[in-house]
Amino acid sequence: PWLIESLGEFDLDPCCPPGMPWRTARRMLTLRENGLLTTWSGRVFLNPPYSQMRDWIERLANHGNGIALLFARTDTHAFHQFVWPRASAILFIRGRLRFFRLDGTVSRQLPNVSAVLVAYDAPFSTANADSLIRICSRGCVLRLR
Repeated sequence: PWLIESLGEFDLDPCCPPGMPWRTARRMLTLRENGLLTTWSGRVFLNPPYSQMRDWIERLANHGNGIALLFARTDTHAFHQFVWPRASAILFIRGRLRFFRLDGTVSRQLPNVSAVLVAYDAPFSTANADSLIRICSRGCVLRLR
């Protein structure tokens, strides 16, 4: 929740788990609505199922307005195709994130990979990249454009 709050308001979370205990965006879609096939509008928060990361990050890159929470697997084909050449900024998060369970409790298990926040800004805007810079005490921001 601290991450969402620190980044500001989002209009859409296209891949929210059912029963999410807090709001991530004004419009929250679950697997039932299939966020990959629905219309996206506004500022998007994306925490994709990592088994389908490529499809989701391609969609956000094409949408061009939002922030994605991804594993820092910077060597992957998807990163080289949809992040490095198209994102506005990346926040390399210091340490490992703790994920929450749907009942609101913190998981004790840490992921085995670091995380990044990837910003995509609409033309002539830097709102998402600026959001990352505002919370850069949580890591290191790399501006790409």
